[in-house]
Amino acid sequence: MDRRETAALLAYIGRLDPRTIRTDQGEARDQLAQWHELLGDVPMATPHGWDTRIAARQHIRTSPYQILPADIARPWESYRRDRLARHTDPTPSVDPDDQAAWTAELVGTRRAVAAGLTQPALAPAITSGRDGIDPTLEARLREIGSCIPPAARAALAPYRPARAAREVAAALGQPDALSVRCDWCLAQPGEPCRRRRIGPDQGIRGSAPRATPHPGRLDLAAARQAQPTEQVRQPAPA
Repeated sequence: MDRRETAALLAYIGRLDPRTIRTDQGEARDQLAQWHELLGDVPMATPHGWDTRIAARQHIRTSPYQILPADIARPWESYRRDRLARHTDPTPSVDPDDQAAWTAELVGTRRAVAAGLTQPALAPAITSGRDGIDPTLEARLREIGSCIPPAARAALAPYRPARAAREVAAALGQPDALSVRCDWCLAQPGEPCRRRRIGPDQGIRGSAPRATPHPGRLDLAAARQAQPTEQVRQPAPA
């Protein structure tokens, strides 16, 4: 604020709180000099949400104490910190090899954000749901039927045999063995069965993932899959 804006602010505050009015010319001049010295770097208003008069009115409404310059400066500093906390530095448009110009643009952008002259550059949010799907990507997924193209899936099959066997079982309508816990190797749902290596002392020396689940796990998955069907076929009690 310049001296004219500071004087206008004091006049506005005097209308809301007559205790701040100075009738003596010397006292009024000293008050104006004091407020301008303390609030000279605070703008009267910015295009994005800051207004010194609103801060002054809020203090007068909520505090029984006479307003001081600090009651304007504190909200202004909070306003600056909040904007800088939400700001993510965008990539400068200058040549990245020109370090001075690169730094100058970053600093200039931050100062403009802190001063309320431009809005903070927010980090892109992760979208969820179908509303955030790119139409081009959605069309591509409909075309190939999966986020992994069939050719890539076939190429990956030798390196993830358990996953490949699970996909084949799902395509053939067979029960998903990995949906249940294995009672033999204690593999949890979603984990492949493991092949135990037993030492001469009958202790387990190690284990390795199996490409196919244990037979008992297959039987348990088949029974689990058939259970809802049997419940549906049972007649309702009379």
